Amino acid sequence: MRVDKFLWCIRYYKTRSIATTACKKGQVKVNEQVVKPSRDVFPLDKIELRKDQIKYQLTINDLPPNRVGAKLVDIYRTDTTPKEAFEAQKLLKYSKDYYRKKGTGRPTKKDRRDIDDFYDAPKVEE
Repeated sequence: MRVDKFLWCIRYYKTRSIATTACKKGQVKVNEQVVKPSRDVFPLDKIELRKDQIKYQLTINDLPPNRVGAKLVDIYRTDTTPKEAFEAQKLLKYSKDYYRKKGTGRPTKKDRRDIDDFYDAPKVEE
């Protein structure tokens, strides 16, 4: 089975064309080699793919006949992604929520409230 079709079948990509594009960009490796979308994969191959800034590591258990339901995905692959990759993703998500470059656009509603609270706060005299 083609590597792009396999990744689509086990629901790592929503469409096959997205999986194909990821392979062409070099985001998919099979047995530590960057592969083309047409590369065949077999059971016990190790796949490493980069998606949403996480490097997933998979081992193929079996090849599905076609796209499978989410509950059946674990039959066809073993996910060996380290937990640190997901923790780094959480930290990145939090940093994006609280960081905005100075001077980019209007303040959001929350920013406006924070500014108002800062100016309305009672002054502390020593």
